[in-house]
Formats: sequence, structure tokens, C-alpha cells
Amino acid sequence: MIDKRVRATLFRTRLAEAMRDRGISQAALARQTGVDRSTISQLLVSDTRLPGAQLAADCAMALGVSADWLLGLSGRPEPMADLLAMQLTETEAPRALIDEAIFGWHQEAAGYKIRHVPATLPDMLKTRAMVEWEYAPQLGRSAAQALGAFEDRLAWMRGARSDYEIALPLHELAAFAQGSGYYSGLPVPTRLEQIDRLIDLTEALYPGLRIYLFDARRVFSAPITVFGPMLAVLYLGRHYLAFRDSARVDSFSRHFDWLVREAAVSARAVPDHLRDLRARIG
Repeated sequence: MIDKRVRATLFRTRLAEAMRDRGISQAALARQTGVDRSTISQLLVSDTRLPGAQLAADCAMALGVSADWLLGLSGRPEPMADLLAMQLTETEAPRALIDEAIFGWHQEAAGYKIRHVPATLPDMLKTRAMVEWEYAPQLGRSAAQALGAFEDRLAWMRGARSDYEIALPLHELAAFAQGSGYYSGLPVPTRLEQIDRLIDLTEALYPGLRIYLFDARRVFSAPITVFGPMLAVLYLGRHYLAFRDSARVDSFSRHFDWLVREAAVSARAVPDHLRDLRARIG
């Protein structure tokens, strides 16, 4: 609870600050709120007077700030609609080898734990041959240049001091090993090279890289990524929905932790699981 005198002083200070920042005079604010100029003048000098709810709301609307901020109930001056717009953004997700939005989010979260449920195998763990097969329709004649830039980005991500936790459905790896479904037509040598790469990385980078496998018949997840405590991203296909409010980020984090708890194959057991799948390729 804040003493009325303290709240009145805070209101007076914030009202004057907002008027100064927006270049609005007492007379102009009075016209926009439908009160006498003397009413605004009294609010700007009184240590005890607080406006009624309607006048506080009218002042906030005229000044483009939140009424809660003027009254000392919030530390953020932005109106709720603006806060929501900042906390939830929709970003285009091009079908491209180098996704500038994703790379920017990785840079922003450098040093924090990153939790990831990919749509297919994680890009950062793919071999060059796997990338060429998967992104061939988008690479065109600039394939060599794009692949080189892609590998540079992956090298940066692996050196960014972030721990990575990745959760994959069991059926995704099974389809990859079998060359079925999404991976239909993927050559056997590419599959063998890719699975060997996964085995090497899950052993060499543990515990900085931990992969968990869950049974999608028991638990399910859409493709998501949680970038430390600051950002959670839902992948829709053509777009990303990015959430920055702490409640949503925490909710995504709890969802990922649930996938880890319910994993059918723990991170330590993943290399052996991959070796079993490798034995069936061919």
C-alpha cells in the first residue's frame, strides 16, 4: 500500500513528465479531458489531491500513457495495448536456410539456456549433405554461398556459451532412420552420415547439449523454442509467434520441463538409442 500523499506526489510528477515529453500544455490537456484549466493546474501543484478514476483515465488517454502508471500502480508508462503489442509479436518464418529472426534471438539469448522442440531434426546438428537435401528447393544457384553462411552461423551458436536442451518425438528419429514420411527419398549414405553426426555430438557436447526423446502417443508438443528467461517462440509454419511477457515464457518453460520429465529416452541414453537406429539403416 502507498500512502495517499506519496501517491499524489507521484501522480503530480508523472503527469508533468508525460505532458513535458509530449509537448502538451495545461490548456491543451484541459480541452482534451473536458475539465477546467484550473483543475489541471491544481493536480500539478497539490501534494494531496488525486483525480477521480474518469479524469485519470482521460489524462492517460490524452497523454498516451497508462492510468496505472500515472497513479503509481505500474512502473511502465505504456498503455496496456502497447505492452501487449510488445509482448506478442508475429514474425514471418521464411522457408530459408538462414533465418535472420531465429539467429537474432539466439544472439539475444547468448549465455542462457535454450530449450527447443524442432519441427524436424535440429538445424544446428545437421550435416552439410542433410542441409543440401532438405533445403535444395530454396537454395538455387547460390547454394555454396548460402551453405557457407549457414555453417558460420552454426559455429557461432555452438560457441555462444548457451546450454541447449532439445526434445524430439521418437517417431521423428524413427522416420529419419527409415527414410519415410518427411524423409522419404533421403539417401542411405546421407542418413548414415547424419546419424553418426548425432551420435558424436550427443556424446562430445554433453551436458552442454542434451537431447530427450518423448513418445508422442503419450505427450505432445508443437515446435517451440524458449530463449532463456526473456522470450518464447511458437512456430506456426509461415510465421513465428514470439512472447516476451514473463508469464508466457514461464509457461513455455514448464511445458518443456514436462516433456523432459516424461521423456521415454533420457539424454544420457540417446547415443545408444541412435546406435540402435543406425543398425537398422540400409
